[in-house]
Amino acid sequence: MLKKITRFLFSREKIQYDVLIVGAGPAGLSAAIRIKELDPNKSVVVIEKSGTLGGHILSGNCFQPTAMNELFPNWEKMENKPPLDTPVSEDHFHILWNEKLSFQIPHMFYPSTIRNHGNYVISLGDLCVWMGEQAQALGVDIFTSTSGARVIFDEKDRVIGVATGDMGIGKNGEKKSNYQEGIDIVANQTILCEGARGSITERVIEKYNLRKDCEPQSYGIGLKEVWEVPPEDFKAGLVQHTVGWPLCRNTYGGSFLYHKNTNQIHLGLVVGLDYENPNLSPYQEFQNLKKHPKISRYLKNGTCISYGARVLNEGGYFSIPKLTFPGGMLAGCSAGFLNVMKIKGSHNAMKSGMLAAETICAKQNVEPGQELVEYEDAVKSSWIYDELYRSRNFKGSFKYNIYSGLFYGAFDGFISKGREPWNIKSHVKESESYLTKDKAPQIKYEKPDGKLTFDLLDNLARSGTNHEHDQPAHLKVIKEAGPKESLNLYDGPEQRFCPAKVYEFIDTKEGKKLQINAQNCLHCKTCDIKMPKDYVRWTVPEAGGGPNYSGM
Repeated sequence: MLKKITRFLFSREKIQYDVLIVGAGPAGLSAAIRIKELDPNKSVVVIEKSGTLGGHILSGNCFQPTAMNELFPNWEKMENKPPLDTPVSEDHFHILWNEKLSFQIPHMFYPSTIRNHGNYVISLGDLCVWMGEQAQALGVDIFTSTSGARVIFDEKDRVIGVATGDMGIGKNGEKKSNYQEGIDIVANQTILCEGARGSITERVIEKYNLRKDCEPQSYGIGLKEVWEVPPEDFKAGLVQHTVGWPLCRNTYGGSFLYHKNTNQIHLGLVVGLDYENPNLSPYQEFQNLKKHPKISRYLKNGTCISYGARVLNEGGYFSIPKLTFPGGMLAGCSAGFLNVMKIKGSHNAMKSGMLAAETICAKQNVEPGQELVEYEDAVKSSWIYDELYRSRNFKGSFKYNIYSGLFYGAFDGFISKGREPWNIKSHVKESESYLTKDKAPQIKYEKPDGKLTFDLLDNLARSGTNHEHDQPAHLKVIKEAGPKESLNLYDGPEQRFCPAKVYEFIDTKEGKKLQINAQNCLHCKTCDIKMPKDYVRWTVPEAGGGPNYSGM
């Protein structure tokens, strides 16, 4: 009896909804909108750890409007139109041989699966702001600056909601003067839409062993800058992709360069995190990319206005986990619906959110903790699964080098069209893919010029990232010997793979010591994936912290 009374007296504030959605990205907002369209009486809440809608959204983005056409069939005629204002006008693909030479693949040799006619160059962050407004107009509650700290389970070990993080906790665990306790948001169904490597999603996948029948997920890191350029260096709707230099031939990756209206160029480099050389710095490779004539000709008279980074899923069809669990579902990049062949995932994310919504609304009564297995059936019957199945072998075909991948991509696009009777799997655990430092080639990176290429910390300021300094560490060192082993075996690759200079080895009287600059964190999740010996676990910091992207 005493235990029950104590729990009651000190219980947290609790609010009840029919549906809780974690993450205000394209999947989560599509789910919220679709639920309200189908059943206006259902109560729906979306929680988002960023301080503003779109504040943590980073994507290319060359947007395929398939799902948008389904969710908003008349979007082109709406008075308040979505920010899809830059249709693709040109579509180019180059192989960069070295720092000067390149080869443009003729358009007639593009497989239909990667052509961008009918797509739009957009800011996914701006689209999420617009979608958030549509959701709120339908009666959806959206709580920004609200992080999901842990999952709430009932007595039968079913998910019944999420506990949000406390605010105002000092770095030593003490309550500060601005302390504000989190709340328990309970719901009949919880849809996890956190994006790639979501912290709550990973715990749920682990608890319910949702990956037991699939390959482990694989990841890349995407680094992005937005530039403003003069009109003479700009062509609205131009889309350019490259593979090859500056990455070596056995490192998976490539670049994108998109001309978006208002004289903006969205430029990025994706590097597969299964790379071998611990001396490689994805950030420095990105800076090198800009020196190539195919890139620099557009930027040389421009100004960089934004910078950021985020991991993305690359496992595709083979890495899709079980999509349901007692009390909830996975949608969007939480499930891994990115199509690496198309270099697109937003349309799949939106569609999965819509299917989750339709599954919930098709039930007369959804009980708390109920597992809606019909959702997985719906996804498998949709164009999401068909699209991912047809491109299932694309990433695996790059396991030898980029040329094997390009050759297979052409074979797949023009001959087999995804119907080949074999599978190519190539998963390598990213944190175990390193060569030891005695076998790894050295890489020398030039100093930045401050005009085209930038020092990392100078560029980091363009991300708007900020955290409360006096709070518990959100980057948890879970293996005390990890930093020393990383330094001894691989020369500390964490000081190079992090795109925000969070990890530094500094000289002390006792030798080199790891310093974690958590306030720099971009929430990209690279360290949660690529850290040698997996000695760091990424957890959510105080809500509202992190990057403050605008137009990314």
